[in-house]
Amino acid sequence: MDGMKHPETLVIHYGGGAIPPRSDAKVKTISLGRDRFKLILPSLFLPALILSLHITFALSSTNKMPGIGRIAIAATALAATVLGVAPPAQNPLSKASKTHLVDSQKLQDLVSIDKLSKRAEELYDIAKLSEPDFNRPTRVIGSKGHEGTLRYITDTLHSLGKYYTVTTQTFPLTTSTVFESHLVVGDAVYADAKPFSGTPPTKDKEPVHAPLVLVSRTGCRASDYPAAAKDGIVIVQRGECAFGLKSELAGKAGAKAAIIYNTDDEDISGTLGDPKPDQVATFGISLSRGAALVARLAAGEHIDAIAYIDAAIETINTKNVIAQTTAGDQDQCVVLGGHSDSVEAGPGINDDGSGSLSLLEIAVQLAAFDVHNCVRFAWWSAEEEGLVGSTFYANSLSAEENQKVRVFVDLDMMASPNYAYQVYNSTNAVNPEGSEELRDLATDWYTSQGLNYTFNEFDGRSDYVGFIQHGIPAGGWSTGAEGVKTEAEVALFGGVAGEWYDKNYHQIGDDVSNLNLEAWETNTKLIAHTVATYARSFKGFPERKKPASVAAAGKGSASQFKYRGPYAII
Repeated sequence: MDGMKHPETLVIHYGGGAIPPRSDAKVKTISLGRDRFKLILPSLFLPALILSLHITFALSSTNKMPGIGRIAIAATALAATVLGVAPPAQNPLSKASKTHLVDSQKLQDLVSIDKLSKRAEELYDIAKLSEPDFNRPTRVIGSKGHEGTLRYITDTLHSLGKYYTVTTQTFPLTTSTVFESHLVVGDAVYADAKPFSGTPPTKDKEPVHAPLVLVSRTGCRASDYPAAAKDGIVIVQRGECAFGLKSELAGKAGAKAAIIYNTDDEDISGTLGDPKPDQVATFGISLSRGAALVARLAAGEHIDAIAYIDAAIETINTKNVIAQTTAGDQDQCVVLGGHSDSVEAGPGINDDGSGSLSLLEIAVQLAAFDVHNCVRFAWWSAEEEGLVGSTFYANSLSAEENQKVRVFVDLDMMASPNYAYQVYNSTNAVNPEGSEELRDLATDWYTSQGLNYTFNEFDGRSDYVGFIQHGIPAGGWSTGAEGVKTEAEVALFGGVAGEWYDKNYHQIGDDVSNLNLEAWETNTKLIAHTVATYARSFKGFPERKKPASVAAAGKGSASQFKYRGPYAII
């Protein structure tokens, strides 16, 4: 064939890597404007290539080359096939994987406080959709504000095309709304007595009159309730078992209502948990009030009480929103979550608008990059009702899907006005292995930025609980809620000692003006760093283990956590 005379043929060399020239190759470099293309084709295959393309060009200094881009692309694939080289994969991210793999600093650089602030303003406008029904802006579950929040999240995610697989997970939720309550003991009105979340109303939603009856020990066994509890109002100490069990046992003993007194002089903000048919109307009071009543009863004094709770219990449906990258190893996932709902009292722009909007903004910016491991963003519903959405999700994971979650990162309240950078002290000693590595990733980042941090108790206040209880490493960070800032923390972070980290926690004032923008931007960059780190590699991160059960591993037990979201459970 070498003796044959052939016209020159134009193709572009294989873009996936240079084809090494051979001794029998014809090499022609053609200048087309500012571009130069190198032609390397073994002459052995030139006739086949010409026949397949039906394209020949007589090259001269005056020739024009119309349609060169289209012809060159076709020739590239065919040349690669003829030469026994596979053409480039059609995955749009395959080429980007070398130059656009997510990078921590590049992703952090895309964080903008202007963008975050704009989202906060949009979220507040959404909260105002609830004003006709609640007389205030709110995003409590079941409200138009919460429904609008879910639409805002899903619409934003769908606008990113096919980068994410977006799903929703619907689940039922039993809610309790207290409209009015009163507790009178003797001739004293206990204005500071608080009905527990999830409490049923008093009988027929009317006041009940009964003698006060002391329960022995902690009221965690049926035998603790004396016969006098029947038709009485029992008083029992906090501790040892869940509030819901105490209320249930009181009801089974025939009590008309229950009063649980605290182990300190703080008010109890507790929940009875999942409703049980035998539970009764239940109040919480302080230690000083409780101890005084116990002393009087122990001395033989007869004390009458009046309890009244008007409450409604109903079951509604709500949903979680999940977005997972379509690219990346689907068996190796970092999961990050915040909650989409607020309390009824206010719009919840810090709690947890800040965390949920940080996640949404990072999800938007991540779409410009490739990932090696899958990234899953989650917006949990009904956190304020006791971590219901995240717990439902964790409970619903099959054993196989559970193992695909390498770590869960909880993000709740990123922008408290009197902030401290608080990292959950999620040690491996009492949590699934890997929790401590997540903690250290956060503290190392703060240190690298020249920032201080403190450790926060890992006590069940947010959505990590369900993951820990199912053996999944978890942790996260926040900027503080109703806790009081100390002088030592002022030295580390500035702010005002003796005041709450968020003076508008669970109040109507949790609006756009309640955000510390510096803290919000900083923590969103830490989220970006976390996403980029684990999306690139889990190198050095502990492999997931497969214990027979979480209980067998001795970690994540119910007794580890004193809270279920904002409410104490024990």
